[in-house]
Amino acid sequence: MTYAFILSLLAGLSTAIGGLMPLFQKKVSSSFLCFSLGLSAGVMVYVSFMEILPESISLLENSFSPRVSGIIALACFFLGMLFIALIDKAIPENENPHEFGTEFSLQKMGLFSALVIAIHNFPEGLATFLSAYEDPAQGISIAIAIALHNIPEGITVAAPIYHATGAKRKAFMMSLFSGLAEPLGALLGFILIKTIFPSSVLSYVYAAVAGIMIYLSFDEILPTAETYGRHHLVIWGVILGMLIMGISLALL
Repeated sequence: MTYAFILSLLAGLSTAIGGLMPLFQKKVSSSFLCFSLGLSAGVMVYVSFMEILPESISLLENSFSPRVSGIIALACFFLGMLFIALIDKAIPENENPHEFGTEFSLQKMGLFSALVIAIHNFPEGLATFLSAYEDPAQGISIAIAIALHNIPEGITVAAPIYHATGAKRKAFMMSLFSGLAEPLGALLGFILIKTIFPSSVLSYVYAAVAGIMIYLSFDEILPTAETYGRHHLVIWGVILGMLIMGISLALL
């Protein structure tokens, strides 16, 4: 258990490595921000459709037919979108970033990203833990792959917060906290599944998290990046984010 926990901890801490990258700049560059936001969106979109949603369907097929599993995953996917949309709607207009400037929008987007990535890292940490617990050799390869794709997720959190506030410590700490959800998920998830909840709960969580990440990408990250007027830089960021995720997932 100690070995499995250490692997999930190291995989989660790689998010903080990504959180450090925007902080090495003496002055925040709008070009870097556009590119990193595009990278973030690419990471979220690719991982949602190519990893999280298929994993949800695969887990559901342990209990349902492929057709029913797809329908349930689809329902949870859009419920995740509805959930984050309602949270956004609940924010008063005088505090809504769509109403009052880009800087507040960036900060809110960074905080949303931290929350969503933390939720995403929770079951991810459990997956790392269980694989290492059952097969130490396989656990190492999975932990490395997860660590690689956690790095751009750290950029997703830190870059917009740093650009909006100029606070390096706050940007780094938020990326660190979102990464620490991974070892926390490893322990709590393992305990809950062994004592209270069936393992099938993860399948619903995965699909909902995919919906949340897609909504965040299209409603917050890409529109904010486009306000800086470097459309092609954003698109190249999206493509590179997808490529990074594709390579890291291929290592699994």
